[in-house]
Amino acid sequence: MAKSCRYFVDREIRESDPKPEKLVGLINVHTKETNGEGCQHCRQTMKIGYVLLDGCGDRPVPSLNYTTPLEAAYTPNLDGIATRSRLGRVTTVGRGIAPESDIAVFNMLGYSFEKGYPGRGVIEAVGSGLEVREGDLALRANLASAQGRRIVDRRAGRNLTQEEAELLARDLNSITLGGARFAFKATISYRGVLVIRGDEPLSAAISNTDPAYSRVGGFGAAKEASGTDSVMLCKPESREKGAIRAANLVNEFTRKAQEVLDSSEVNKERVREGKLPANVVLLRDAGDHVPDLTPFQKRYGMVGTALVEMPAEVGIAKLIGMKMVPIKDRKDISEKAKLFSAALGDGVVVYVHIKGPDEFGHDGDAKGKKMNIESIDREFFPAALEQINDSTIAVSCDHATPCTLKMHSADPVPLLVSGRGQGDGKRFNEANASFGSLGHLRGRDVLGKIVRGDFRPRTSSEA
Repeated sequence: MAKSCRYFVDREIRESDPKPEKLVGLINVHTKETNGEGCQHCRQTMKIGYVLLDGCGDRPVPSLNYTTPLEAAYTPNLDGIATRSRLGRVTTVGRGIAPESDIAVFNMLGYSFEKGYPGRGVIEAVGSGLEVREGDLALRANLASAQGRRIVDRRAGRNLTQEEAELLARDLNSITLGGARFAFKATISYRGVLVIRGDEPLSAAISNTDPAYSRVGGFGAAKEASGTDSVMLCKPESREKGAIRAANLVNEFTRKAQEVLDSSEVNKERVREGKLPANVVLLRDAGDHVPDLTPFQKRYGMVGTALVEMPAEVGIAKLIGMKMVPIKDRKDISEKAKLFSAALGDGVVVYVHIKGPDEFGHDGDAKGKKMNIESIDREFFPAALEQINDSTIAVSCDHATPCTLKMHSADPVPLLVSGRGQGDGKRFNEANASFGSLGHLRGRDVLGKIVRGDFRPRTSSEA
């Protein structure tokens, strides 16, 4: 027997007219209309808040008495949502894969790229406003610190100002490449994007110069650092002329970039101030075309609104046709909370990406990560808690960034989904999620199930 539209039954019928004969009749009507996928009327009255906490998942840490930062954090607002929600775990991309944020977010939004991924470089180029044509080579870049080819810090001490980064980008854009043009853009702090346009089409079938990530089916996966990593030579991964040419151009840019950055006045001043110079560019996750993706509204029958500010997430939102809400200050979580409440409306999915926890994970700062989670709870989750009676609130992570590893991991991450009825009644953390009633899910399936109402909390008669 086909499933009925669960959201309709819960929201429209159980509250207004519980008479069995009318309930059965309306279920039959909706079964014919939807075949269990949720009818358009119901989706036009749904409100979904979908919050991804970047790198929030973790492992037990000795400095926190062998609890995770999420378990140790005081989060009364998030707990208020969690106790009225069902919990579970999510493998965001695939078992054994420690994903980068871009492919993880795509999967958590229901886009899994089984036929090949276009590359983070393309996603961030789109997100930062750079043009990418078919046959261009787009790469994600880090302004990093090195002694010769030995990497000292992949993020140049994490204290590179936006003004410094833009001045360094200006220096880099003075480079000339044989038989190609390029544009380098400093996006946020040490992060950047490089787009190379050759005289002939280039191929993304090349390796990274950044040793921290490997290419898996076109997307980036974190590798364990050795402590003595060096800038890698870019190599073609196919015999195509475009791949060989692309690898040569990347190596030429990398060599000339280090020469330019070593002599930059910005770096000379940083050294005088006792800071690490941003004197090398690490490149990864090449792409050579912009993907043609099914628009979010066509896929889900609901409008998608994105509260995001990082280049990868902005690029994702643009590529799937989500509505963008401008954010004045990416560090102002309270402003994001207000925008979240304002954006939640009938027939709308509001996707919110909150960056903070990931950075503390990369730094191995468990206490800082715990405090950051508590700050997010104070500044953002009161707004989500206020919406819980009229909206479905879902909270998860794009990936785990364990403090003990200082890198992304393949660990499953926790998930909660609120709704009317009886939830699991537990706090939102890794341990409780592992025993949650939602079980273990694939990232690509999560949002579709939320929209269909598959995760609705049980009624007392079902419990």
